[in-house]
Amino acid sequence: MEESESNQKNAAGKTIPLPGLRQDLMVLMKVRLNFFVLVTTFFGFLLYSRGIDMNWMRLFHTILGTAAAAFGSAAFNQLMEVDLDARMKRTADRPLPSRRMDPLVAFGIGWVLSAIGIIHLAVQVGHLAAYLTAATVAIYVFIYTPLKRLSSANTLVGAIPGAIPPMIGWVGAGGSLGWQAWFLFGLLFFWQLPHFIAINWLCRSEYESAGYRMWSNGDLSGQKSGRLSAVFAIALAVFSLMPTFLGFANLLWAIVGPMLALLMAVLALKFSRDGERTSARRLFLFTLLYLPVALLVLLAAWNH
Repeated sequence: MEESESNQKNAAGKTIPLPGLRQDLMVLMKVRLNFFVLVTTFFGFLLYSRGIDMNWMRLFHTILGTAAAAFGSAAFNQLMEVDLDARMKRTADRPLPSRRMDPLVAFGIGWVLSAIGIIHLAVQVGHLAAYLTAATVAIYVFIYTPLKRLSSANTLVGAIPGAIPPMIGWVGAGGSLGWQAWFLFGLLFFWQLPHFIAINWLCRSEYESAGYRMWSNGDLSGQKSGRLSAVFAIALAVFSLMPTFLGFANLLWAIVGPMLALLMAVLALKFSRDGERTSARRLFLFTLLYLPVALLVLLAAWNH
C-alpha cells in the first residue's frame, strides 16, 4: 500500500505526518531564531524610551518592518544554502532541501518580505531605521551566507547583522547613532561569538561534512574553540565597562555586566581544558541565559 503524500516513515518504520505549509513557512522564515532579533529590536526601542512616553504605534511599525525584513533574509539564506542543508541531518528536512517548496516560491517570499520590511520602515518609522535594516539584509545575505563556504571569518561577519537590531530599535524610537547605540551593537556583537562557537563545536561534524568553514572544524579537543570563546567573553567584559565610563549606566551595570561576561569566560576556559560536550553545552546554555539577564540589568541601570 502506498503512503499518503502527507505522510512519511521514520527510522523505526512508523508513519509520521509531513510538516504542513504553515510549519514550512515558519522554518523558511526562521521564526524561532528571528524572535531574538525582534526581542533585541524591542529592547533598543524600550531603552531609548525609558523615562519618556512610549510611542506604541511607532514601536509596532518598527517591529513589523524589522520582522518582515528578517523573515525575508532568512528565506534568501536557505535558498542559497539548499545544497549544504541537504547534507546535514538537522536541516535536511527543511522545506527547500526536502523539495516540499519550490525555490521560486521561496525567492518570492524572500524578495517581497525584505522589500516590504525596508519600505515600511522608511515610510512609517524613518530613513535611518530603513538604512540599518537594508544593511543588515545585505550583509547577512550577500556577504555572510556565501562566506560560510570560504572562510571561518564568517562568524565575525555574521555577528554584524545580528548586532544591528537593537540599533534599529534605538533609532526607531527617535535616537541617533551615538555612543549608546554603538554600545548596544557591541554588546550583541561580542555576545554572539561565544554563543555561536559553542554551537559550531557541538555540531562540528555536520558542518565539516556539509562544507562549512568554521573555527571549530577539526578541533576535536575543544581547546581552540574554548580559548576563542574565552577571549571574546573577556572582550565582552571589558567592553561592558563603557556605559559607566561614558555616564549612561550606573554602578549596578558596572558590577553585574562585566561579572556576567567573566562567568562566561570561566565556562569557556573549563571547556577548553576538558573538551567535554557537557562543558560546551553549559557554555551554550549560559550564553542563552546571559542575554535576557544582561538586558534586564542594563535597563534597570540605564541613565537616559
